[in-house]
Amino acid sequence: MSQLARVWGGHIMTECSSDAANNPLIRKLEGFTALSDADRITLARISAEPRQVVPGTDLVREGDAPDGVFLVMKGMAFRHKLRATGTRQIMAYLVPGDLCDLDVALLSEMDHTITAVSACEVVRLTPEMVADLLANHPQIARGLRKAQLVDEATLREWLVNIGRRSAAERLAHLFCELLLRMRAVGLASGDSYELPVTQIDLADTTGQTPVHVNRTLQELREQGLIELRSRRLKILDLPRLRALAEFRPNYLHLGDQAAA
Repeated sequence: MSQLARVWGGHIMTECSSDAANNPLIRKLEGFTALSDADRITLARISAEPRQVVPGTDLVREGDAPDGVFLVMKGMAFRHKLRATGTRQIMAYLVPGDLCDLDVALLSEMDHTITAVSACEVVRLTPEMVADLLANHPQIARGLRKAQLVDEATLREWLVNIGRRSAAERLAHLFCELLLRMRAVGLASGDSYELPVTQIDLADTTGQTPVHVNRTLQELREQGLIELRSRRLKILDLPRLRALAEFRPNYLHLGDQAAA
């Protein structure tokens, strides 16, 4: 097994190639750009010491002054906004390899909240670390910028989901999207992946009531499209689920990964 080594601040940094392959940030960015061994070592270094957070932990809250960028290494989090009535809209799911708001240091305060939906491992990158990546590591910067463009494209697709798709189509589209995103970072097994969300979460994601989500999930089960148990989703018939959702993965910009 090859060993990669480089001196960082007087310390020798070693990284096995197999470890790099299992790092979700490296896997994600390599789907967008070509990384050198030095790039992989840099990314492994900055993500080497994640901290654990329990489900329901707010990583950042609306109104907070930004204090760096959070990187999700394990688990799942989501962006959301709360109304004065207590109702909630979930606007994005963050899976391993995802960064929360690359250019957030440009803002004076957060305009949304990011919460861990499951037990997570996260890393906080300081504004200085992010600035260094963007200024001194051009291929990493390219990957990060493309990832941010994909986040924006995904939000546009979610707007279409809520505004123009039926209840069943909304859930089908979400399940297809998450499958490809989990595959991209090596966290899907066939057509199955961990989905640690509740029916209330799905309702707040797709603009439905929990009762309606329950009925819609049952409909998808009865059609032989999905199996959801013990917080794991198994897509039983991916071609039919994609057809139902009219799912076109071009907005994820995964290239051959999406085709596979």
